[in-house]
Amino acid sequence: MAALVIREEGKGMKFGVSYSTSHFGFDPDRIVAYARHAEACGFEGLYLPEHLVLYPGARLYNVEVPPSLPFLDPLDTLAYVAAATERLLLGTGVLLLPYRHPVVLAKQLATIDVLSKGRMRLLTVGLGTLPEEATATNVAFRTRGRRADEAIDVLRLLWEGGEEGVSFQGEFFSFDKLVQFPKPYQSTTLPIHVGGSSQAAARRAGLRGDGYFPGGALVPEERVAQWELARVTAKDAGRDPDSLEYTRWGGIDMTHEQFEAFAAQGVTRVVVSATASSPNEQRDELSRFAERFVLEHP
Repeated sequence: MAALVIREEGKGMKFGVSYSTSHFGFDPDRIVAYARHAEACGFEGLYLPEHLVLYPGARLYNVEVPPSLPFLDPLDTLAYVAAATERLLLGTGVLLLPYRHPVVLAKQLATIDVLSKGRMRLLTVGLGTLPEEATATNVAFRTRGRRADEAIDVLRLLWEGGEEGVSFQGEFFSFDKLVQFPKPYQSTTLPIHVGGSSQAAARRAGLRGDGYFPGGALVPEERVAQWELARVTAKDAGRDPDSLEYTRWGGIDMTHEQFEAFAAQGVTRVVVSATASSPNEQRDELSRFAERFVLEHP
């Protein structure tokens, strides 16, 4: 499961692809074909987004969207993709952590990781921006940040715990001497990346995350400040800031100049998506990107 890099210019940069069923549809054969082609091109992993519910007038990224957009459950879909691929890592961008119970989620993630032989390694979690999703899951919207912090702690505690059991007493979750097996594949934890473009998200990445994956429409100076905030927060908490991965969204038409700018900012992974409407054109876009950046094939 070696990381894929580009020769010469890459020097450790990784590339992932995303697939949104809200844009490309939910035909299972099309999803599998996209994933298999990404794997053949040398991309590291596949990311899927999450929305639990929509409603008339819902706005995503400040744009009103049809409430009938079909968002498949990302974890179920990734498990399906894992069965049809061999090497592709599995990721979310982002999983809405406050709306999932961490005891159940820990079991789901470990199960996917075990059955895929260690490929559930690009989990990115976020808070969500739609208050209606919080209401629908009986979560107070204003508490979702604190709830996510506890959930990350619970996930890691359950994965690391032994047969003697682990206990947790928090504001939102409490249990005593729980034992949960199996553990993640050949490990006692899974990487958890933190998504979001707020200062709170950057601090969460520094305190609890294995990486930071900001989105949003921020100016370059804000990007630099938030990444530095994540690193400083990690250092102040006694963590190694150099161990944090830094993932960013990129365009399928990314140039070498844009790549070099990302690398100069400390970015360690770029995630792109095809934009064409037809499957054949999408695969051509991925192929051209792989050729342009000389992705190493497995």
